[in-house]
Amino acid sequence: MPAIDVDKFTDHLREKADKSGYGKGQCALRVREALAAGGYTPSTWPRHAKDWGSWLLRAGFQTVKVTDLSAYKPLKGDVAVIQATTSSKSGHIQGYDGTSWISDFVQKRGFWPGPAYRDETPDYVVYRP
Repeated sequence: MPAIDVDKFTDHLREKADKSGYGKGQCALRVREALAAGGYTPSTWPRHAKDWGSWLLRAGFQTVKVTDLSAYKPLKGDVAVIQATTSSKSGHIQGYDGTSWISDFVQKRGFWPGPAYRDETPDYVVYRP
C-alpha cells in the first residue's frame, strides 16, 4: 500500500469543507474523498464514521496513544475516529490539516465536533499516516 500524500489529503479536506462553519452529516464522505485525493482508494469502505479504524490501518496509518487530550499535539495528517453519541449513531471522523480539525466543516472549537461530543466525550482513536 503506497503512503498517503498528506498534503493532498489535507488540501482536499480544507478545500471541500463547508464554509458555513457547520457540518451537514457528511464527515465520512468528505474524509473518504480526501483520503482518495491522497492516494487511498479502497474498493469498499464503511458507511459509518465510527467504523473507519480498520480501513485506516490498512491504508498504512498507525494508532497514536492519546491518554490526555489536552496534552496531545496533533500532526498534519492525523485522523480521529470518534464513536457514537446519543444523538449521532454514526460517530464522527475528522482530519487535522496542521491548523484545524476538519471533517465536512472546519471545527473552529477544536477536537470535539459539536456539543454532544463535548458533553459525552465518547471513545476515540487517533491514527497517523
